Amino acid sequence: MITVDQALATLLDLVAPLEHESVPLQQAGGRVLARPVVAARAQPPFASSAMDGYAVRNAEVREGARFRLIGEAAAGHAFGGGVAPGEAVRIFTGAPLPRGADRVLIQEDIAVSGNEIELKRGFDTAIYVRPAGGDFPVGAQIDAPRRLSFSDIALAASMNCARVEVARRPTVALIATGDELVMPGEDPRDDQIIASNTFGLKAMLEAEGARARLLPIARDNAGSLRTVFELARGSDLIVTIGGASVGDHDLVGPVAREMGMEQAFYKVAMRPGKPLMAGRLNGTPMVGLPGNPVSSLVCGQVFLIPMLRAMLGLGKSAMPRSRGVLGVDLAPNGPREHYMRAHFDGDGRVIPFERQDSSLLRVLADASVLLRRSAGDPARAEGSSIEFIPISSRY
Repeated sequence: MITVDQALATLLDLVAPLEHESVPLQQAGGRVLARPVVAARAQPPFASSAMDGYAVRNAEVREGARFRLIGEAAAGHAFGGGVAPGEAVRIFTGAPLPRGADRVLIQEDIAVSGNEIELKRGFDTAIYVRPAGGDFPVGAQIDAPRRLSFSDIALAASMNCARVEVARRPTVALIATGDELVMPGEDPRDDQIIASNTFGLKAMLEAEGARARLLPIARDNAGSLRTVFELARGSDLIVTIGGASVGDHDLVGPVAREMGMEQAFYKVAMRPGKPLMAGRLNGTPMVGLPGNPVSSLVCGQVFLIPMLRAMLGLGKSAMPRSRGVLGVDLAPNGPREHYMRAHFDGDGRVIPFERQDSSLLRVLADASVLLRRSAGDPARAEGSSIEFIPISSRY
């Protein structure tokens, strides 16, 4: 049995960044940028007005100054001429500043009389001009790798970029195993349960950028497992759920080895999630998760998400950890690293749920963090500093 850190290092060694692909910008939200975006145009591309008002020469601005109106400039409709001494152009927010003008007087400070304007007393001293390239110049970059947010997409669009290079989305084959399983919506027998793990994993992995394929449930016989493993060919990662232990009906390991799997490890000193298996099946990374729902989903957080992020080019690292204040007393931990489902109370303290059984999905659904306790961690008193992993969800 190996440690969580050893298991994660081994799993990350099984994967590598995938190739890139070019996609339209409007389809790039949430994708991982593989090459920098370079601005082909400055923003703004010209000096522009920051307010509605009047464009004038700053050297002529003084209380009571008068200017002759010679035209108008609006966003998308520049004034074609220049501004000479004693002249002004009516200008609106976002409009290019006319040649010769270097200041905008806001309309609230102006008295208008026909084609003339006069600057009132106590006028605003701000210039109200946005300089060309004030946001970014030509050649500015959006660095890669990074997951593209809505603000990144807006920035790339303003850089006049119509397509971006992103990491290809990993294809993950999800294989539930067991005679006891039926799909949601089916009519189970009294001795059957609904398959839930693959649905939770699919949502988790697709929120991280994968394409998850739910393959048919593999029944507890070698022939069914072989058939489903064949259907998984062409995937970037194969994930089985259940059947990885050592019982008479746990056939995933033996059948996978028979089909060519090179096993990297089996069993991890953690709870939940001890019966975890990994290796390569005919060159494809394969992870065998425990069958208990919470075990498989916690392992998804601790192991599968870091694997996906490595495949997307985001580096090889564990899930980010934070520190918080414990809201209750905790007994000493046992010999395995423990990931306890927990939530924050009204004072922002971390409170683990009383029930930590690995079959309780309701508790996981109510949790916001996994409180991490190292193997052999001593008793902890209320108010202690503890470490936790925020549960990743991009929905």
